[in-house]
Amino acid sequence: MGRTAVVVIDMINTYDHDDAHLLLPSVEAALSAIVRLLKRARESGVPVIYVNDNFGQWRSHHGELLQTALSGPHADLVRPLSPDEDSLFVVKARHSIFFETPLSYLLRQQGIDRVVLCGQVTEQCVLYSALDAHIRHLEVTVPRDAVAHIHEDLAEAALRMLERNMGADIVVTDQITF
Repeated sequence: MGRTAVVVIDMINTYDHDDAHLLLPSVEAALSAIVRLLKRARESGVPVIYVNDNFGQWRSHHGELLQTALSGPHADLVRPLSPDEDSLFVVKARHSIFFETPLSYLLRQQGIDRVVLCGQVTEQCVLYSALDAHIRHLEVTVPRDAVAHIHEDLAEAALRMLERNMGADIVVTDQITF
């Protein structure tokens, strides 16, 4: 195994969307595992890369996105996992963390060949990102307790597909080694 990066998907969020009420309980359940994962990664010198929607605000930068989320009603879900001064940040516009972003280039420059994906939404952005990582010949690990879903049945199906069809390691956070 080569160099690993932890990728945090769409967790800088205001939860101001139609299906947020379905997502929030799962985010609350996954939060402590994500925080533990980030702490362990940072202590081990593993790069942490936030890849986040820009919510259609094309003049926004990562600091502004963070401040908007921290000013919202769900700041308690954002504050514990906020980027630190060493975190990297990539803004995305669609579901995959790779679609028209510089992430592939960044990972190559960092010598990364394994990504640990955490965040939201399991059956959407996590699934599509894992597929795109797989076709880029990256090893993929997804800690099932550090991803949040809207629809539990679809999330379980997505994790099974990742494991079976792409050879992704589906584990719990505390099983991840760096």
